Amino acid sequence: MKRPLYSFLTRWLVSSLGLWIAAGLLGNNSITYQNEASVIITGGLILAIINIFLKPFIIILSLPFILFTLGLFMVVINGLTVYIASKLYTPLHITSFWSAVFAGMVIGLVNYLVTAIVEERQESK
Repeated sequence: MKRPLYSFLTRWLVSSLGLWIAAGLLGNNSITYQNEASVIITGGLILAIINIFLKPFIIILSLPFILFTLGLFMVVINGLTVYIASKLYTPLHITSFWSAVFAGMVIGLVNYLVTAIVEERQESK
């Protein structure tokens, strides 16, 4: 059984790391922040909180679309959560919804990689 605090801190770290990587990949035309680590860290915190509390309701409401697209609609949902986080925390500015979708894909990929590494390390112990 995972500890809730450890799980939340990991989600926060992964969200912040994913936002930072997405900002680097997309450039200043799509994701802008004041080049301060505190903006990315706070944005990751807000995104982690949205993913814990709001994302399950969005998934339940959009379940028919998720089933119809065989799960591909989850990419749009991830982008929506990133876009909501950027609207709630104004120092992190994402210019368009599609930039948020791309950032959501990057965050999802980072989440997958970190989860795979952590699980592999736990199995080897």
